[in-house]
Amino acid sequence: MPGYLTHIRTLRLGDRDYRIRSLIDVQQFADPDGLAERAGISSAQWSLFGHVWPCGRMLAEAMSRHDVGSRRVLEVGCGLALSSLVLRRRGIDVTASDIHPLAEVFLAYNAALNDLPSVPYRTLEWSVPNPALGRYDLVIASDVLYERGHVDLLVALLQRHAAPGAEVLIADPGRGNSAHFTRGLREQGYVLEETRRPLTTGETPPFSGRLLHYRPHDALRGVAA
Repeated sequence: MPGYLTHIRTLRLGDRDYRIRSLIDVQQFADPDGLAERAGISSAQWSLFGHVWPCGRMLAEAMSRHDVGSRRVLEVGCGLALSSLVLRRRGIDVTASDIHPLAEVFLAYNAALNDLPSVPYRTLEWSVPNPALGRYDLVIASDVLYERGHVDLLVALLQRHAAPGAEVLIADPGRGNSAHFTRGLREQGYVLEETRRPLTTGETPPFSGRLLHYRPHDALRGVAA
């Protein structure tokens, strides 16, 4: 027994069904070796990585049809990495990242459960520079703007790991910290295009979900020209 309980759900993402192993509820906790504690993850936060959250699902839906081309993609704070699984099915060069000690375990299990090739994974602590990670052409994340301090760390991380001309896509439920994040990216030369998306089945406009799409100002000027 791993010390926590899971179940397998079938999710419709884009036009495909995915079988996803997740924790049965937010009360699950198991950190026998203290790995999560050393990573700064409290018992109250421990289970958050292992659930299908509305924003994670919204981002995966967007990734099922987003024009990625041959770009390298980094998913930050991936949790169950639904978007990475969807992109992997599309044959995209994607790397998932998180700090939770079980994120990689669940990702490998869910990739195998869906007959997908393994998804490259990197443990990524936002506050610690990691030159070996390199730079990416598209950086994606869902519901990562919940604390002001995390926003500042994410802005700095993007400066280190977003390639010149890269795009950033954040799925957000409307947290107040998104304005602070947008200001930070504006200082790096990004312009925001925001679209509203439903977070729950049957939700009617105005939708509560927001897809924050940041593109370099120079790239938009080139399109306009």
